[in-house]
Amino acid sequence: MDFVVGLPRTVNNYDAVWVVVDRLTKSAHFLPINITYPLERLAKLYTEEIVRLHGVPISIVSDRDPRFTSRFWPKFQASLGTKLKLSTAFHPQTDGQSERVIQILEDMLRACALEFQGSWDKHLALVEFAYNNSYQASIGMPPYEALYGRKCRTPLCWDEVGEAKLEGIELVEITKAKVKVIQDRLKAAQDRQKSYADKRRRPLEFEVGDKVFLRISPWKGIIRFISRGKLNPRYIGPYEILERIGAVAYRIK
Repeated sequence: MDFVVGLPRTVNNYDAVWVVVDRLTKSAHFLPINITYPLERLAKLYTEEIVRLHGVPISIVSDRDPRFTSRFWPKFQASLGTKLKLSTAFHPQTDGQSERVIQILEDMLRACALEFQGSWDKHLALVEFAYNNSYQASIGMPPYEALYGRKCRTPLCWDEVGEAKLEGIELVEITKAKVKVIQDRLKAAQDRQKSYADKRRRPLEFEVGDKVFLRISPWKGIIRFISRGKLNPRYIGPYEILERIGAVAYRIK
């Protein structure tokens, strides 16, 4: 489990997402929260949204967020009979599963913020639905199917199973369209992660005249979309490479 923080505050006063991933089935829950929630409220939310649906976990892996290293959280988990395991310092790969889900979640939320009107929290349920019903190569099936042992009936196929009376309902049509967009963005995010992982296995070099996208880094002064904060587009460009000025540095136009 981990947190996606730094999100634009919504009208419901949410500014973060609590990500909880099942290590076996890869199924995930995305819970909207305010980063200032006290631990007692997080414990209540955990009981209502995770324990209620899945029972008490044998163990939990999380990063060393102050909330998880406080005196309250380990005692709370121990009282449930759950062993709390913290990722090793300087080795965040210990909780790499949550980190990968968070990267995908940010891409999907960004798509919602850019393509749909309204706050990101209004689309979080659809984002969770789309993620849990998307194929995961590591388990050979969608997380939903791994969790429940059957395929999920989704809004995208309601008109294929004899429920034609639902086709004319505007809400259903809107939902189908939104889920389709989110699924497309999820597939694109997964492809980007795979491409990035493949590229990291070999040196990445460019030639003069190549065109590249520049990653937005607010802390380096590169800001284009201030209002949405963390949900801004990640890259701007393309820019043409004018010359190589270092081993891994280039001048762009």
